[in-house]
Amino acid sequence: MTAAAELRPRRVRPVRIWLTLVAMLIAVMVLVGGATRLTESGLSIVEWKPVTGTLPPLNDAQWRDAFEGYKTIPQYRELNAGMTLGEFKTIFWWEWGHRLLGRVIGIAYLLPLLWFLWRGAIDPEWKRALWAIFALGALQGAVGWWMVASGLSQRTEVSQVRLAIHLTLALVIYAAIVWTLRRLAGNPPIVAAARLKFTAIALLALTLVQLFLGALVAGLRAGRMFNTWPLIDGAMIPEASRLWFEQPWWKNLFDNHLTVQFDHRMMAYALWALAAWHAIDALRARAGGAAGGALWLFAALSLQAVLGILTLLYQVPIGLALAHQAVGIVVLTLAVLQVERLTASKSNEAPRVMPTPAGQRG
Repeated sequence: MTAAAELRPRRVRPVRIWLTLVAMLIAVMVLVGGATRLTESGLSIVEWKPVTGTLPPLNDAQWRDAFEGYKTIPQYRELNAGMTLGEFKTIFWWEWGHRLLGRVIGIAYLLPLLWFLWRGAIDPEWKRALWAIFALGALQGAVGWWMVASGLSQRTEVSQVRLAIHLTLALVIYAAIVWTLRRLAGNPPIVAAARLKFTAIALLALTLVQLFLGALVAGLRAGRMFNTWPLIDGAMIPEASRLWFEQPWWKNLFDNHLTVQFDHRMMAYALWALAAWHAIDALRARAGGAAGGALWLFAALSLQAVLGILTLLYQVPIGLALAHQAVGIVVLTLAVLQVERLTASKSNEAPRVMPTPAGQRG
């Protein structure tokens, strides 16, 4: 074994620990965001102050100012008129915590990245990837405010489409970090048939689509309607006149409560069936680690389906809803890992780590 090969695990380990912690923070952020949505707290802070907004109100006067700002938006006037200051503080803390966690993630990502770059611990290939992830994170902050702004003037809630984009972008960032972690591990490639790679990629793509659809359901509160299963609106497939009455037709995909929930259900069935097929195919092909990965992915999707049904039948209690969202993150993680292990090439088996310059050795 060469000196460089012996050095690599020791040099990569801190980077992987850092990225693992950031990924965990993003997962927590997604769940806090879900709780913020379920508690109707997302519009409680009506200004975007990236720096000064880090501090919450510190005295009675500041609390009254924050409350007066909330009173100017339609959500207060139409849904929460008469809310007390104490009740306002409850929803404020959810939204403030969500925003603070976003800032913490930005700092927890950028400062270690700069440190590792200064130490020369990351090679050019990973520099580009890691800076791209940071750029997506910065974009996510802007998308978050774009989402909140949609509910400050004419609506009593944020746009469900902007909410879905905000969540999906967060999960894309999370998936990119998980992918990078797997590649940095330098695992040996798995020899597998092209069809296994194709179905794994399809599962990952459909998982992201399904998470987008789930955010639309949450944004429209469509989960509180049509609370029966397996029938929806009295049938397995509702009447076309109920699914497509909005004009133009494409608005039904985003605004029609029945269509949005129906699409979410149909995608769930398709994902479950494809995961079952992928697992059976991987077992028959004796695809090694890919077979185990396929079984774990199928199991997680099965659990996710059960949680989705229970969440629907019980009309979206916050505990079940957050459990459903948490397992969705697990499904996405397993789907990313499965694609990576099936598409890794020999060139990814041992990414190069830059040697530390002599003057920077500690």
